[in-house]
Amino acid sequence: MGLIQQFSAYSNWRAELSKNIQALRDWLSAAELGDAETDQRLLTLVERLRGDKLTVAFVAEFSRGKSELINALFFGDYGQRILPSSSGRTTMCPTELEYEPGKPSQIELLPIETRGTSGTVSEFKRVRQEWTVEPLDAESADAMHQTLRRVGEQKHVTREQAEALGFELDDTGENGLRPNADGTVEIPAWRHAVINFPHPLLQQGLVVLDTPGLNAIGAEPELTLSLLPNAHAVLFILAADTGVTHSDLEVWRNHVLNASQRGRLVVLNKIDGLWDGLRTEADINVEIQKQVKTCASILEVDPAHVFPVSAQKALVGKIHHSDSLVARSRIGALEEALSLDIIPAKRQIVTESVRGEATDVAERVRELLESRVSGFSDQLDELKELRGKNQGVIRYMMLKVKAEKEEFEQSLQQYYAVRSVFSTLTNKLFQHLGMDALREDTRRTREAMLACTFSRGLKGAMAKFFSEVRTRMDRSVSEITEISAMLATMYKRFGVEHGLTLETPDTFSLAAYQLEIDRLEASFNTHFNMLAIITRERRSLTQQFFETVAGQVRRTFENLNRDIEHWLRAVMSPLESHVREHQSQLKRRLESVKRINEATDNLEDRISDLTQSRSVLASQLEDLLGIRDRMQDCLTAGGAMEGGEDIAEAA
Repeated sequence: MGLIQQFSAYSNWRAELSKNIQALRDWLSAAELGDAETDQRLLTLVERLRGDKLTVAFVAEFSRGKSELINALFFGDYGQRILPSSSGRTTMCPTELEYEPGKPSQIELLPIETRGTSGTVSEFKRVRQEWTVEPLDAESADAMHQTLRRVGEQKHVTREQAEALGFELDDTGENGLRPNADGTVEIPAWRHAVINFPHPLLQQGLVVLDTPGLNAIGAEPELTLSLLPNAHAVLFILAADTGVTHSDLEVWRNHVLNASQRGRLVVLNKIDGLWDGLRTEADINVEIQKQVKTCASILEVDPAHVFPVSAQKALVGKIHHSDSLVARSRIGALEEALSLDIIPAKRQIVTESVRGEATDVAERVRELLESRVSGFSDQLDELKELRGKNQGVIRYMMLKVKAEKEEFEQSLQQYYAVRSVFSTLTNKLFQHLGMDALREDTRRTREAMLACTFSRGLKGAMAKFFSEVRTRMDRSVSEITEISAMLATMYKRFGVEHGLTLETPDTFSLAAYQLEIDRLEASFNTHFNMLAIITRERRSLTQQFFETVAGQVRRTFENLNRDIEHWLRAVMSPLESHVREHQSQLKRRLESVKRINEATDNLEDRISDLTQSRSVLASQLEDLLGIRDRMQDCLTAGGAMEGGEDIAEAA
């Protein structure tokens, strides 16, 4: 199965999974077995699946054939190039290709001057009036090609203006932009571009991130700190005629290795330069393998992760339907790596997320229904034993059930005490991890940086910020451990004393968030090295630190707070549900025996009613298990469905 077919199958699987979760949500509502929190959990999961994206980022220095590779991989069916691709610099700003339903086909361009403000690209995405918008004629490949050339537009500014916008300058051109003879500097006209059009792959959730060369990447730390780390695959492109240059190596070390730990592939492009008509195929293959091993050695990667291709010949072959040219371009091996490694990895992430959410909901409702069925069965057994008994026995049974109810209500005092301790520990936890605490750390750090006189003090203030963040996480571990241990004890106690079927809740791990803070600190050390601190103006450096690094730490804490709040609700909810259910069952048992004792209800009628109620519950349980099993089958299938034909026709 090729890349397009594999992605289509993944998209169909995701839609089927969403359908199963929605079926569970609808059934819970119809059966009146859900609550507002459960409904919101499932709704959030459905919306997350519908908006799920798979991002593939392309990173390279200029003139490595990056845009041509994107054309060859994804847009060969259009009959010509979509993204501009020619010698020299064609992509001057980070460019995202995506499809957002309900949004017209268009290109949105963020002016480079916005770098002089305090907003990040992510923040400007919420302020659309700052963007220049131009319609895109998705029906015409020629018109699209002409419009998309705007991502390569440049402008001339003074040295002072270029430096104020964050560009590094170097008279040799090796470590920054090289000023022209007249003293002006050629910079990108745009800071960021977002292209929205209904290509079949984009419609199914693919996002393509095309990045500019080293100098532009270095001027936009958000790329390395946010966009690239969030990509599911990062393709690093080299040119076969140049190999690994000094600037290639700098991009690799500073902007790929630090940003992404998953889905990294190296593409050795332009192998058609070896097709000179003088060498045999055997000689060409030997030369290609030699270059692959050399590049792999320099980048310290497995040679199996280096893919030699000719993007240009692959695109030509696809446009002219030449299978032999496509095969000779070797694009197939790269497509296979993307389809067999990246997409299954993404599918696994989605599977784990759904299994942890929807399956938990289904299991909680199953436990509740089984508890109700068991309770009705016990009540029926009690009432059946009363057949032919005198009033004294019935009164004895009533007193027995009443005693059980009183005993359970006394034990609830311990439950309420646990709730009180739980609330106290939760408050302590958010004293460490809450957004108010982080804002206070941020405020102190900003004041310390602005008050610094020497560069070493600036570096120390920024490093202390990370130290305080890490300390907050370390201190919160004890509260999380105490909450988990306390609830585990309470779950076990209620299970033993009152026969409640309760599984010990999972604890919460901070490991992923701690690793993210480590990654951000590594990126901080790269972007805010001593040379940058010495050469940059203090206020400008402070602003950039809080726009980029500190901004990413804030987003990490926002995600952490959201996940912890969800965990805290999830660990208490099963216990609360079972306590309420057990109270209701005891109340129903006592009421039944009382009514029979007072001769206001016929014993046989009551037995008949309970039998019917138990039958309804058993039917509900059967329905739930069917929905759960279908969802589990979908998760296990993991995208085995075929979907290539649909997308091939749509393309």
